[in-house]
Order: sequence, then structure tokens, then C-alpha cells
Amino acid sequence: MKITAVIMAGGRGERIWPQSRISCPKQFLSLTNDGKTMLQHTTERLRPLVLFEDLFVITSRDYVDIVKNQLPEIPESNILLEPMAKSTAPCIGFAAAVISKKYTDAVMLVLPSDHVIENNARYVDTIARAAEVAKADENLVTVGILPTYPETGYGYICFEPGEADAGQYGAYKVRQFVEKPDLETAKTYIASGRYLWNSGMFIWKASSVLKQFQAFLPDMYNGLLVIRDTWGTASSTRALEKCYAEFKAESIDYGIMERASGIFTVPGDFGWNDAGSFLALRRINKTDEYGNIVRGDVVTADTKNSIIVGGKRLIAAVGLTDLIIVDTDDVLLVCDQTHIQDIKSVTDSLKADNRSELL
Repeated sequence: MKITAVIMAGGRGERIWPQSRISCPKQFLSLTNDGKTMLQHTTERLRPLVLFEDLFVITSRDYVDIVKNQLPEIPESNILLEPMAKSTAPCIGFAAAVISKKYTDAVMLVLPSDHVIENNARYVDTIARAAEVAKADENLVTVGILPTYPETGYGYICFEPGEADAGQYGAYKVRQFVEKPDLETAKTYIASGRYLWNSGMFIWKASSVLKQFQAFLPDMYNGLLVIRDTWGTASSTRALEKCYAEFKAESIDYGIMERASGIFTVPGDFGWNDAGSFLALRRINKTDEYGNIVRGDVVTADTKNSIIVGGKRLIAAVGLTDLIIVDTDDVLLVCDQTHIQDIKSVTDSLKADNRSELL
């Protein structure tokens, strides 16, 4: 059975503002030292599994030119443009409708565009095994990440202990998806050995996930049938816009994964980072001897454990500890690392003040 990939690349990346902007969110930026963007890395690591002609990118109309520029090998018809953001269920359903129209049925690898993977070989092996589980019956498969510390910023997957199920592919039955825990709860999860980080990577056949839409999101499913039936015709754009306007904003986790049966997880241990904040730069890149991450024109003296991203100007950092400094053409961010989650309050204030040019 054909294997396709759907790369979700429509997010705004507000948690690494001001480097990530509405005009060019983080998935289109390079956060590593090789100059390649996160979107480019995501597609390149899939080459052993998926042909470029079978790779789809779903994004906003605002970013179509960026996607074309960064991924010129992908057919333009494989760049799926959402009329509006309605969370992950409509996004994934839209892709499933298009793929089912093009191929009748195929395995879908549904992947975010903003993950960083250290070991590509182990990643490919894990995804390939998950695809084999997805081919059997109507299984829905998610990749869970083996946790290395009690993270409170991720959701978790509770799986059934004991022998692996669904053939010889190392998949376990999912017992429950749980929301982001507090620190003490996260510690109990880690100690139990029965919880994985929820990576947001999903693998299933297009037909399998569409049946779940029919069962749990029937109104959305009816709209997806319209999108599928009109796709490639003169009325496809109008039909897509009409259906999206009627869709509820719904996550795939809440709308389907937390309600369906026949869900499996394949544990992954391949050096995964979701690049959800500037702190991810420390996990992605090597620090200097003082624990600093420094990019751009930066001079430091007696500065430790800090993340400093320069722009056009020289940044001189003296006597600093545990700070984040990011300089762009129009914004300078200075943030204590313990307050990194509060960056969103700044962007919220800018929205309230109608200062959209800074977002």
C-alpha cells in the first residue's frame, strides 16, 4: 500500500516570538547550524519512506510562496491551503479527503513541521513500524516518545503494559491520553514506566481515519465528503471555503483519539524535540563551555547558561545568567528563562493594542 505524508505547517509559532513572526513562523526558520529550515528537515528525513510526489504540505494561503520556495520538489497540487485555521481535526480531515480522492486509499503519516530529530535512522525505523501497524485492520497509531524527565509542558499517552501487540512491530494498546500534568504527577508517570510523551505524530490509512470522522464528527465528515467529491474541479475552492466556514474548531486528539478504539502507540527513542520554545535551542545545538547558546554577532563576558540570538547589531552580554536575548530589526526581547511561558502575554498585549506589525 502506498505511503503518503502530510506535513502540518500552518502554525504561528508564537512561543519563539520575536524570531518567529506571523509573516514567517518557526517552521520556516532555521534553528540549527546547518541553515536548513525545520520544514526542510522534516521532509528530508522522510525520503526513505515517501516519494516527493506523495508528500503533502497543509498550510495557510499566507505561506504558499514560502513552501514553494523551500520545497521546490513537491508538486504544487500537493500544497493544501486551509481557508482558515480550525485546529487539527479539519486540517487532517481535509488531507485525508484529498488523499482518498487521489489514491482511493493510502497510509497517511501525519507529522508536525516543527520537530527536531537527532537520530534519523531510528526515526525512520519507528515510523515504518507504525505504518505496518496502520495497514492492519483499521488501526490508528501514534508515536509516543520515551520520556527522559518529568516534563509538564507535554501531554502524555498511557499504554497497556506487557507484551507488544499488533504483530511484531513494537506497538502497544493505548489506554488513555492525558493532558499536561503538574510536576508531581509527571514524576509518577515517569516512575510507572507506562507513559509516553504525546508527540502529535499520527499514522493511519485514509479510510480508517475517515471512518472515525463519520463515527465521532459526523457533521465534519459530511463536509469532508463534499471536499473529496469536488476536489480537482472548478468548484473545489468554493466548496472548501464553505465547508471550512461550517467546521467546528476541533483537535484530532479530543475529537477522535480520546474517543476511538483500536488505538496503538509505537514508542520512539530517536532524540525528539518539539522546538516549542527558545529553551529547545539548548537541546538542539551544542552549548559553549559556559552553557550558552550564541548565534549571530555576540560577545560575552562572565555570562552563563544564556541563549543569545543576534540580529544586525552587535550584542554585548556582560555578567548575565539564565537569560534569553533575541534581537530582530524591530524588537528586542530580554527574558528570564523561568518566565519563558510569559512571552505569550507580550504577544497578547500587542494584539490587544492592534500592533500587528510586530507580531
